[in-house]
Amino acid sequence: MSWRTQSSRSVYENRWIAVREDTVSGPAGAGIYGVVRMQHPAVFVVAVDTHDRVCLVTLERYPTGSRSVEVPSGGSDGEPPREAAARELREETGLQASELTEIGFMYALNGIADAPEHVFLATGLKPVPGADATDRQEEGIDEMSWVPFPEVLGMIRDGAITDGETIAALMFAAIHLGRVS
Repeated sequence: MSWRTQSSRSVYENRWIAVREDTVSGPAGAGIYGVVRMQHPAVFVVAVDTHDRVCLVTLERYPTGSRSVEVPSGGSDGEPPREAAARELREETGLQASELTEIGFMYALNGIADAPEHVFLATGLKPVPGADATDRQEEGIDEMSWVPFPEVLGMIRDGAITDGETIAALMFAAIHLGRVS
């Protein structure tokens, strides 16, 4: 049986998300389904330098009340995904990439959300002239680190990286770079 929407009503909306409540019929019968829709797709950037190290940022995440180790990421704010990825990389790390390759597409929490996400691999990295830590501070980033790719995979295994979208982005990069088959 496929899902059927009987009615839909908007519950909440801001510039980042819209929440709706649908009256549906589905595999378990009739019910209510809440859906979060992102207003714009998100972008995730796996930045890898010439020493095979991945750039990771650490910040506090309000919803979980915990520190999170992640790849640079953010909303596209209506920009094309590639432009948004370059902007997020610059804002969160002070870096620019000579090569920015889209390596994947995914949905976050597709059981409750319509949240499309583009994943990019950034290489040929160099500092942005005049960039300082101000943008990182405004983003809430309190640490930036370079971690060898094999150690990043170990951080996932050991639970040091718990952000699901970062884990998925790193998996896209691992596949693209031939680290897994």
